[in-house]
Amino acid sequence: MYRLLLISLGLFFVGLAVLGIVLPVLPTTPFLLLALACFAKSSKKLHDWLLRNKTFGPLIKQWHETRSMTRKTKVYALISVFVVGGTSFISVDTFIMKLILIAALILPVVIILKIKTTEKVSRNYHKK
Repeated sequence: MYRLLLISLGLFFVGLAVLGIVLPVLPTTPFLLLALACFAKSSKKLHDWLLRNKTFGPLIKQWHETRSMTRKTKVYALISVFVVGGTSFISVDTFIMKLILIAALILPVVIILKIKTTEKVSRNYHKK
């Protein structure tokens, strides 16, 4: 039962990470790290799949090894914040909602900009 709960939580966190790719207020990497922790205690197969995943593996490895993001990842994250945030900003009618939206979007931008930038992603994530 405990194992099934951890697998379910891990899959839930992977789902949130996928949403975090396109939604500026959801971070991707922390959810991946939570999923990895759940899988580490419940399913070696899912743990290894996440580490070898073409999209998520390099992000996890990069963060784990250097606590940093590549410039490319930062640019994509910032573009996502501005595109989705800008679309939302245009969609809301009231001034107060626009202010709340701006306030909500400032935090992810500041966090992304404060994270150390590295130029290369570690590509050793396929090795055991």
